[in-house]
Amino acid sequence: MFKGINGKRVVVIGLARSGVGAANLLVRVGAIVTIMDVLGYKELAGYVEQLDAAVDIKLGQFNEDILNKADMVVISPGVPLQHPSIQRVRQNGIKVIGELELAYQVMEEFNKICSLGFLAITGTNGKSTTTTMLNEILKNSAFKTVLAGNIGKAITEEISKLVSSFERPREFACPDYIVTEVSSFQMESIDRFKPRVASILNITPDHLDRHLTMENYTDAKCRIFENQDKMNFLILNADDPITRDLACRVGPNGPEVLYFSRKPELSWSNKEEDVGAPGCARLRGAFYKDGIISFNLPELEVLCPELVGGGEMPVFKASDLKVTGVHNIENAMAAALMALACGCSMKDIWNTLKDFRGLQHRVEFVEEIDGVKYYNDSKGTNIWAVIKSLESFERPVVLIAGGRDKAGDFSALRPAIKDKVKAAVLIGEASQKINNSIHDITSVYMENDLPSAVLSAKGIAKSGDVVLLSPACASFDMFKDFEERGRVFKDTVVGLYKDSLPKAV
Repeated sequence: MFKGINGKRVVVIGLARSGVGAANLLVRVGAIVTIMDVLGYKELAGYVEQLDAAVDIKLGQFNEDILNKADMVVISPGVPLQHPSIQRVRQNGIKVIGELELAYQVMEEFNKICSLGFLAITGTNGKSTTTTMLNEILKNSAFKTVLAGNIGKAITEEISKLVSSFERPREFACPDYIVTEVSSFQMESIDRFKPRVASILNITPDHLDRHLTMENYTDAKCRIFENQDKMNFLILNADDPITRDLACRVGPNGPEVLYFSRKPELSWSNKEEDVGAPGCARLRGAFYKDGIISFNLPELEVLCPELVGGGEMPVFKASDLKVTGVHNIENAMAAALMALACGCSMKDIWNTLKDFRGLQHRVEFVEEIDGVKYYNDSKGTNIWAVIKSLESFERPVVLIAGGRDKAGDFSALRPAIKDKVKAAVLIGEASQKINNSIHDITSVYMENDLPSAVLSAKGIAKSGDVVLLSPACASFDMFKDFEERGRVFKDTVVGLYKDSLPKAV
């Protein structure tokens, strides 16, 4: 088993969560492993401690001699293929893959003895929520799942656990599905990766500091379906102009394409011209209209016995969802379609979705103080995520934004700011750039840190308003990650809430 890797000299580039997972998995399947990183031991000590003792560790630089003697190189998502050392390795004919591809190639060996399917979700926004929704539906439908990838634990770490249990046959229980959130960075370096069901939720400008152009970013996202065939499914957003037209890239032997949409008029048509250029997939899938999520799956009734006879059948009242916002209606439709393609019933799908309470840091309600509701959307790290979040509110919003710029065009925020935001409180490296784009359409306040911004927002907001942290930026100028930023926001709000309570006498 694992003949393609066993005994091979493999170099892993990038010592962080994904690098540790990849290196340890490679040792587990018999490779001779070296891991490299340009950072030193002081910065990486926590990761070094997690490595298998068999891994040779080279820190402080990339050792070109070792790289050029490798049989294969595995790069972490944070390492671009355009890195000069990686380009030289590829020019020398050495195979370069990412940790997602490594996990998939090891998984292929399991498929010789059991049926283990990858389910992959990507998109600019909504990935974590949709991935979690899908995983919960599958579990409630009695499927055995592993949740990994860009959410939770590294996919290679989870595959390594499967390898370990496989070596003890009495303990081995093959899961039905690996449910993965995948990023554009991970998909740059795939080769054979072939998810049984894939979804692209949306594509809007993000990570242009790495991809440079929207074309490059879109191409990376589209790799999710490049190896899929007629036995697979691809779920696309019909309301996003980029994802809607991606069906034109699906060849005659490609996956079955299904759509989700919030535009009522689209749910009644199967005309090719409704979905991009002639020859593209017909419009079939899940649709939202008049408060109802319904399904239109002609010729695909096998996915759902309840739909035998064709046409639409209302099944979900969107008002029953506990998660708020139009973006979560989209996430629910995507998760439902993926679950149908996996064999779940409408009953199990809806019972799960209506009880789903959402994730931390995604338009997460924190507290209400003096009639003002506070929401934590720290995961809103790009402009389009902020726009979606603002669409969730009818109340006037005091927006807290700012952080490290990801080459975003903040002028795209202007319509949503003008319509929804009574004031903006800005922090971080990008604060002045954001201010330059919106200062003429709303009141702007500048603060040095997040706790000060929360205090400022509290002073601005009136009863009936919303204070929303939705930064439109990365967190790394002030925090370890978006989760730490969200925790600081919540801790500050909770402190204000406690201060607002009547004091005992």
